[in-house]
Amino acid sequence: MAVCRYGVEKYGSAGLLVSSADRGWSGLSAELRSHSAGVIAWKNTQPDTEICVVICGNGSVITRQGGGIVDRTVAERGTIWLSPAGLQEDFIDISDRVPEILHIYLPSSHFSPDSLGLDLDKSVIASLRYESGFQDPLLAEIAYAIASELQTQSSAGRLLVEKLASSLAARLVQNHVSSPAPVFPRITQEGLDRRRLSRVLDYIEANLESDLTVDHLASIACLSRFHFARSFKAGIGQAPHQYVSAKRLERAKGLLMRGDQSLVDIALALNFSCQANFTRAFRQVTGQTPGQYRRSFRSK
Repeated sequence: MAVCRYGVEKYGSAGLLVSSADRGWSGLSAELRSHSAGVIAWKNTQPDTEICVVICGNGSVITRQGGGIVDRTVAERGTIWLSPAGLQEDFIDISDRVPEILHIYLPSSHFSPDSLGLDLDKSVIASLRYESGFQDPLLAEIAYAIASELQTQSSAGRLLVEKLASSLAARLVQNHVSSPAPVFPRITQEGLDRRRLSRVLDYIEANLESDLTVDHLASIACLSRFHFARSFKAGIGQAPHQYVSAKRLERAKGLLMRGDQSLVDIALALNFSCQANFTRAFRQVTGQTPGQYRRSFRSK
């Protein structure tokens, strides 16, 4: 299994359950880990902002020291810890094994005014706090969605993760900066008019078997990533990743009916990492496996 280099340097390879390293995600990287009792000492400066969210806890007490803060928190489902980029975390002491913690690594590029779609002074964005354990239902739901995508890949998972990365950064800036400052929507171009929407939809249709990202689709629409995602959903009624996922599965149906490609070739052509993930996504939507769908079509 491919792994995130930073996560392995800090936590080691033991306990790694699943990693995004082989998914081609561009918005963030993530690892789902189990942690045994013991002390984790790591003296290097953090290159990315790290958000840790308990997916499955058992009441272990986790003690952390960093940024002048000593924090003791019970690891329950939804408990969150935040370690900003540039921080040197002294140690983490885990009293008992924790079954599942999601580690999300968010690059600094996601905290830029252009990425957030907000007018913020850079000093505000750079003042994320090293946080004691806390609860934030919205951040937790974002983490659960990322963990779900890690465990069961969907056809438009990359687009979904890019959108979640932007939402994650915006939420952190909203609630977890040291110096709250007025936030103003950026004055940008108008939303998706019919011409630009048609251009984006035509591009998606022609490139379903290619690597579609929110950044690239936004550039076709000549909008920032933030405003593109919002305007696309307003115009279509679906987020970009939902629309692409539905279109890819419709393409899969057509390829299955033609019958001249193997299931694994169809899965890889539609940007699934393996046939098993393609089968799960197809069955969730149609109630049938790809093989069952192909056989039912042939029997008609």
